[in-house]
Amino acid sequence: MSLTLADFDYTLPAELIAQAPLPERSASRLLVVEPQQGAAPRLGDSVFNALAERVNPGDLLVFNDTRVIHARLHGVKDSGGQVEVLIERAIGPHEALAQVRASKSPKTGSRLRLADAFEVEVLGRVGEFFHLRFPAGEDLLALLERHGKLPLPPYIQRAAGEADESRYQTVYAREPGSVAAPTAGLHFDQALLERIAERGAKCAWLTLHVGAGTFQPVRVDDLGEHQMHRERYVIPQETVDAIAATRAAGGRVIAVGTTSMRALEAAAQDGPLEAGSGETEIFILPGFRFQVADALVTNFHLPKSTLMMLVSAFAGMDSIRRAYAHAVAQRYRFFSYGDAMFITRKNESENDNNDDAV
Repeated sequence: MSLTLADFDYTLPAELIAQAPLPERSASRLLVVEPQQGAAPRLGDSVFNALAERVNPGDLLVFNDTRVIHARLHGVKDSGGQVEVLIERAIGPHEALAQVRASKSPKTGSRLRLADAFEVEVLGRVGEFFHLRFPAGEDLLALLERHGKLPLPPYIQRAAGEADESRYQTVYAREPGSVAAPTAGLHFDQALLERIAERGAKCAWLTLHVGAGTFQPVRVDDLGEHQMHRERYVIPQETVDAIAATRAAGGRVIAVGTTSMRALEAAAQDGPLEAGSGETEIFILPGFRFQVADALVTNFHLPKSTLMMLVSAFAGMDSIRRAYAHAVAQRYRFFSYGDAMFITRKNESENDNNDDAV
């Protein structure tokens, strides 16, 4: 089926873009989306704290335990011009790919002085990103933690504050490497995790380090020409075993966030799900056949984004169009600090070509 960028557009009033988190993590609203074969989806308005009651005994929730690093740095070029650096991902203990914003792009071989504390060398370009070499005397992540700033998404119109240091991290974040939070997980607090366990559901963990490329717009109308950014993931053997046991017992695998979904589905594309690490540039569009996840917890996503395409593949395009129209009409809060959805997977026999336009 031929898809274009316009198929994943919707109108969002700017005032619905959440600029700060609610005082309590699990107090967000939750839109429940249940696709129906040959009919409009069932939509239910709930609260995130009630997610525990939607989880069945024997279900497995798979969380992304990545931790957001202090990836934003300001400084000057050797010519004196101002520069802003946003790390995309580390590619070694002293090198990284990064977005660099300046009046004129820095040249290969030039140096940038960052945070008025150290210099980095521009080694060249890798696609849209700059390849930077950091000082060898200190580990890159430790250097960023001391001198960098927490990177909030571009649609949050303020600088990161002290409260964001904890609220833009999940309560279970432990593996540093992301430059954006796996935002579906921001709604979980310890009390909710304990209630889920009391229901007889289990939790498993993987790591996918979210890159700055997640915010890059799709620049082609023909989606077959889009090149996805790469992200590194690690799936432990314990998680693979937990998924197999859940399947054998008839439980559901619930991906917490599109990042968990991407890691699981990428690792299962060439055969049975296996433990290990790798990089993925998987691009999930309607027509994709999901191998692992039965349900998804996710926030609302930007118009025309690859994540809108992913949830449309999972629930069906018509279901997502209707769900987003409902969310806008009911004044849900959108994006990273906004509200969430609980989506069950559409019937695999459903044909997206038969989705009715809204």
